Amino acid sequence: MFYKAALTSIAAVATIGMAMPLAAAQKTGAIAQDFKLTDMYGKTVQLSSFRGKTVVMEWHNPGCPFVVKHYDSGNMQKTQAAARKQGVVWLTINSGAQGKQGYMKGPEAQKLTKDQGMNSNHYLLDAKGVVGKAYAAKTTPHMYIINASGKLVYQGGIDDKPTANKADIKGARNHVTAALTELKAGKSVSVAQSRPYGCSVKYAS
Repeated sequence: MFYKAALTSIAAVATIGMAMPLAAAQKTGAIAQDFKLTDMYGKTVQLSSFRGKTVVMEWHNPGCPFVVKHYDSGNMQKTQAAARKQGVVWLTINSGAQGKQGYMKGPEAQKLTKDQGMNSNHYLLDAKGVVGKAYAAKTTPHMYIINASGKLVYQGGIDDKPTANKADIKGARNHVTAALTELKAGKSVSVAQSRPYGCSVKYAS
């Protein structure tokens, strides 16, 4: 079954609340590991429920200056909106631990997403870092794209300008937008992996 083997391992850890060591990055071209997380409204969201659709995952920390760069400029919201217009599912994930920078509960996340005009399908809370560590998410933002067949086809930075300067957005190659355009055209993703940049994800340990 789609995602079946991976689902067992991640779901089990999430249920008992154990910490996971930071894993090696998921292999590009391999089937993405399934997971379940609670969104900011308390609803359980499962990755495999989006089978047949392209999915973007964005690791988020509202206090990170690199995240601020892309949100205050409107670049991330624009990228999200363009993706959703293509029928892409966008999952924003916060793996910040309680007491660490960026940690939020549901009501705080609801206010933030409204204030910033975020265009995600779901804002997911991963305070124990289970999913973040399973995907070896290292930075905020750290971007992943999963195609309709469930394969991880991109992972890395949102673009090729690893700075916190908004002025650099204009001349940057947006790897996410480019990959989604290629997928829509039935092409392979030409840049399937890049170095993620930003603040370190604020895991509990």
